[in-house]
Amino acid sequence: MKLDRRRVLAGLGGLALAGGPSISFARTGVQLGQSTLDSVSDGHLVLPGSMFFEGLPEAPVGEILARHGLSSEQLMPPCNLTLLRQPDKTVLFDAGAGSAFMPSAGALFDSLDTLGVSPEEITHVIFTHGHPDHLWGLLDDFDDPVFPDAELMIGRTEWDYWMDPDTIDTIGEARASFAVGAARRLAMVEDQIRFFDDGDEVLPGVMAHATYGHTPGHMSFELREGSNAVMVGGDAIGNQHVAFARPDWPSGADQDPDMGAETRMRLLDRLAADRIMLMGFHLPDGGLGRVERDGDAYRFLSEDM
Repeated sequence: MKLDRRRVLAGLGGLALAGGPSISFARTGVQLGQSTLDSVSDGHLVLPGSMFFEGLPEAPVGEILARHGLSSEQLMPPCNLTLLRQPDKTVLFDAGAGSAFMPSAGALFDSLDTLGVSPEEITHVIFTHGHPDHLWGLLDDFDDPVFPDAELMIGRTEWDYWMDPDTIDTIGEARASFAVGAARRLAMVEDQIRFFDDGDEVLPGVMAHATYGHTPGHMSFELREGSNAVMVGGDAIGNQHVAFARPDWPSGADQDPDMGAETRMRLLDRLAADRIMLMGFHLPDGGLGRVERDGDAYRFLSEDM
């Protein structure tokens, strides 16, 4: 069955699973002072290339993808959650897809288990945004909270967007299921939620940065220990190919493609100039690496752990 953009956005993309990469639980991480930062696999997605590249010049896109050994027909981006462990807390960035989005995703529990961490040990869950592969893992198959004792933290703008009853009518038919799923899950954990805004220190050493565009309230997080820092980027930089080679091009994966491109260029410039490591949700090899300038463009260099 050929995938199209509407099917995937409606949550049916897992129908095309054959041939997908196996889930790897190899550790990718970095030490920041007393903090340990690990990439935690939730599996991968199966997406049509048109979701990203529709409306872009076909030949240049093909040349960029060919350099990475990829096809414009179908992509299988990994899903890398971030686990931050400190002496007094265990923090998870995003909650994964759970079992209701795509059969190729939802591997969070197995990945945590390889690190010797149980869901009950998670003290905080901090959300970059409310898309299914980041939020739907909040509840189990019985609609019970997966992290019942954790403090759940989300940007106020993002919360307001998904909880607005008008969102289902304004987000577009293809993403309507996203709005329904987010509102239902967030309502069921509302008593665990704490809000933050752009520039807030969400937790000690964790600074929130507004990276709007992929969603109206998308947030990234700068984790800093002295002169060393890692940016948990969520989907602000959504892939290692076109997003780096042509960050100025709009992406159909962003709800506001023009704002997403502006955010991407600004974030890449800062990461390269300030030599801040990036943990990218959909970037390869666990998502941890560095951003370097490449002429007028950029490139992602995976961290060799």
